[in-house]
Amino acid sequence: MTFAAWYGIVVGALMFAQWALFLFTRSVPELKTEPTRIGFHLAGEFVTAIGLVVAGTAILGQRAWGSPLFLAAVGMVVYSEIVSPGYFAQKGRWGFVAMFMVLLALAVLAIVFVARDWLAC
Repeated sequence: MTFAAWYGIVVGALMFAQWALFLFTRSVPELKTEPTRIGFHLAGEFVTAIGLVVAGTAILGQRAWGSPLFLAAVGMVVYSEIVSPGYFAQKGRWGFVAMFMVLLALAVLAIVFVARDWLAC
């Protein structure tokens, strides 16, 4: 389960970093064109990132609630990893599409590890 814990911590931290970079470099035109929609989207992204980091830390600390929280948070990030590549594909940013596909494959692996261990209890 260490893999899943670190997946959660790293991906959650990278979500914060990616959005901080996009916002700092003013690379989110939707702030002007669709402020309400992007506001809700950002809230969802930050809740997901917090959930991943907290769950990963809890798993490393062997907290009983870490695995169910991880499964909820990773479910949220799987949704994002399926939907987000469409935005970047539309813009021809194929590196981001590839990144999301790798993250999705790793998420599935992490889910298998956590679910297997959690259900065995």
